[in-house]
Amino acid sequence: MSTMTTAGAPSREGTCTLGLDFGTLSVRAVVTRVSDGEILADAVSEYATPIMDRRLTAGDNRELPPEFALQVPGDYLESMCAASAAAVRASRVSSTDIIGVGLDVTSATVVVTDSDGVPMCDKPEFANNPHAYVKLWKHHGAQGQADRIVELAKKRGEAWLPRYGGILSAEMLLPKALETLEKAPDLYAATGEIVDMLDWLTWRLTGTLAYSASDSGYKRMLQDGVYPSEEFLGALNPDFADVYATRMDHPIAPLGSAVGGLTAEYAQAFGLREGTPVAAGNIDAHVHAASVNAVRPGQLTGILGTSTCWVLPAEECVEVPGVFGVVDGGISEGTWGYEAGQSAVGDSFAWFIENNVPRSYFIEAESEGISIFALLARLAAEQEIGEHGLVALDWWNGNRSPLVDSQLTGLMIGQTLVTRPEDQYRALLESTAFGARVIIENFESHGVPVTEVRVAGGLIKDEFLMQMYADITRRRLLTASTLQAGAHGSSIFAAVAAGAHPDLPAAATAMGGVSERIYEPNEPAAAQYDRLYEIYRHLHGLFGRGDETMHALKALRADALRRRAEEPADAE
Repeated sequence: MSTMTTAGAPSREGTCTLGLDFGTLSVRAVVTRVSDGEILADAVSEYATPIMDRRLTAGDNRELPPEFALQVPGDYLESMCAASAAAVRASRVSSTDIIGVGLDVTSATVVVTDSDGVPMCDKPEFANNPHAYVKLWKHHGAQGQADRIVELAKKRGEAWLPRYGGILSAEMLLPKALETLEKAPDLYAATGEIVDMLDWLTWRLTGTLAYSASDSGYKRMLQDGVYPSEEFLGALNPDFADVYATRMDHPIAPLGSAVGGLTAEYAQAFGLREGTPVAAGNIDAHVHAASVNAVRPGQLTGILGTSTCWVLPAEECVEVPGVFGVVDGGISEGTWGYEAGQSAVGDSFAWFIENNVPRSYFIEAESEGISIFALLARLAAEQEIGEHGLVALDWWNGNRSPLVDSQLTGLMIGQTLVTRPEDQYRALLESTAFGARVIIENFESHGVPVTEVRVAGGLIKDEFLMQMYADITRRRLLTASTLQAGAHGSSIFAAVAAGAHPDLPAAATAMGGVSERIYEPNEPAAAQYDRLYEIYRHLHGLFGRGDETMHALKALRADALRRRAEEPADAE
């Protein structure tokens, strides 16, 4: 399914680029003018197969283990072609005027292929093997492998570990690769390449496999030009020692460089010229910094959506516990790029509404002609700060930063028999802002300055939430000028790869920027939120540092699911 929009009657003057943003559920394409960054047209196409987190619906429909999140790689290609062709047509720009293509993907989203790039799930012998499919960024099945990697790295004093805050998430590529070896050894033996999805897509588009400097540093553990040693990898598992040499040995492509030219097949599918430069792929959150022109030291960009990522360029490399990585040139050349994040933001709001809001609220929203989100936000906004008597922990999909623990879970404390859905909803909103404040304070307390905050993503449409973020963080928030900041940012990198601008700062200055909507912190509100934040920080430390309650509950659930899966099919 695809939809498209146009920006009125766009000018035919000037050259343009095509930007592609591969999200969790769909891909969006934009055609952007390189002179001023105006989006002339955009289109979106949803992936055909829903996320497989309970059953392998694309295979034999078997039940999946806990914490799995899989996708079908071919869906990415089909949606990419549909969205790109629609956007190019809607832009009414000549194919000769579109001079570059750029893309970003959720990361680390990992695909295993043969040596020619054919996904292993496309082969009949592996069609029913869950590990042959795309492991989405939020696939946490490799938590055990991540824990072992960290334990061994600490024991050996591996120099690269502090660059990742001293701990690794199960979301990263290396744990997922080790998981495949240990859970599906036959598949691993037949695999030719283990690839981040963003590199697989540029490989498909150009015929050239090169690894983006971005995902290489943040997700593939490349630091100071080297990967973890074969000695280290072999100590994890003897069959894993040569994983880089045999399955991940290709050139590194700097951000803003061209991997190659568009093949005839995809040029025809998109409606572009064969040989059009394709920029090195990028991580979805990181390209937003270019869109909001925040590629200089101290400019923190928050990308607020189903999850939230915080990216920050800085002048120096220092050790910051709980960051998701610090990479030389990872966001903008000449700076050190830091990444932190929150695993569930908009996802937690949607979960709450789908599972916890009475039907009467939906009827009221429908009668008023507004969304259920808008109704709950209005009811919540009528409250005084703290009136609901609640504090929540925003760990409904684990904690990415600064605890980096996917086994932590959500919590809401203070509920009574008079607690209402709008109370709970407001507490969830507040918890995500409290989590953002923890991340900002973690940066600054370890010597990485945050001079300003710019935000992008779908949640910036929620004015109540954005003012709450400004009040809770005590920071002025500048907002993106477009809700398509991901694809827009990728189109900016495409302009650099095509030579339309000399470097990313120049391109971001010309093509990026923020809107006139700025949120200033309100001091009386901020002071009241400080009191709630103290309680949040207490719970954060209590359940996030040493207490095993949440881990024990996760283990009990996993055991129960395992017992269920082992029951005979005819058991009553």
